[in-house]
Amino acid sequence: MEYQDYYKVLGVDKKASQDEIKKAFRKLAVKHHPDKNPGNKAEEEKFKLINEANEVLGDPEKRKKYDELGANWNRVQQEGPGGGSYQYEGDFSDLFGGDGGSGASDFFEAFFGRRSGRRGQGQSSQAFRGHDYEAEAAVTLDEAYKGAERIIQVHDEKLRISIRPGAYDGQRLRIRNKGANGSNKDHRGDLYVQIKVIPHPVFSRKGDDLYANATVDLYTAVLGGEKIIDTLSGKIKVNIPAGSQNDTSIRIKGKGMPVNGQASAYGDLYVQLKVAVPQQLSDEERQVFEKLKKMQLEKTNNK
Repeated sequence: MEYQDYYKVLGVDKKASQDEIKKAFRKLAVKHHPDKNPGNKAEEEKFKLINEANEVLGDPEKRKKYDELGANWNRVQQEGPGGGSYQYEGDFSDLFGGDGGSGASDFFEAFFGRRSGRRGQGQSSQAFRGHDYEAEAAVTLDEAYKGAERIIQVHDEKLRISIRPGAYDGQRLRIRNKGANGSNKDHRGDLYVQIKVIPHPVFSRKGDDLYANATVDLYTAVLGGEKIIDTLSGKIKVNIPAGSQNDTSIRIKGKGMPVNGQASAYGDLYVQLKVAVPQQLSDEERQVFEKLKKMQLEKTNNK
């Protein structure tokens, strides 16, 4: 019986790292997945073998046992279990999770299954997990604030995805068992939905805090007053301190984004004041400013 070289199956070197093995497996699993090759038995068997190779080489302990076994395959095959000088220390069945070789290829059924003496009759082929799906859901900042729903199409199935308040750009939502089919319903992959928050024309975001600019007239900046500010939850009235300078930042507690996953917790809103200097003055206004200027100069000179 032909020896199964799992390194060749995955197309990796025998010294390949776990990361290289994982990447090779994912690439081949996508290429040969039954969903992409419906009705193709050859591709289905290839996919099973790829999963079997990953099952062994992707586990450092199983890989070590497999490497020890592989170098002595011909001797063990010819001499039979216990009939020669080479003795494998350990139970071959645990190469596949201690189930007596259940679901292994013919190579393992013929050798390891008999060696372990625990393989039952009529067992199904090796169970494999389907690969995960990736999707993207775009939301506005207002929707990220309030929460939203999106419909994701996965083949012929439409999934309603709930996006909780406080969702952030790059967040990944995991929907279990909505990925590709595996060997049965219990081995289906997952669906990962990545959130993309569309930039807002007014507010920028850092963590759970929001930032915005607000224009105030010179008179309010000097004398103080009130200003109506837009927030994602509606308009609010904000006190502008007297003597506010350009780029003065005002912190408004609890008017930022909801803290994702924490009920009733919110970040803050930081409003940066932009003082608008009047560009056109009436004669009367000019006289007032001239008088104020003169008063300021006298005040400075008297110090």
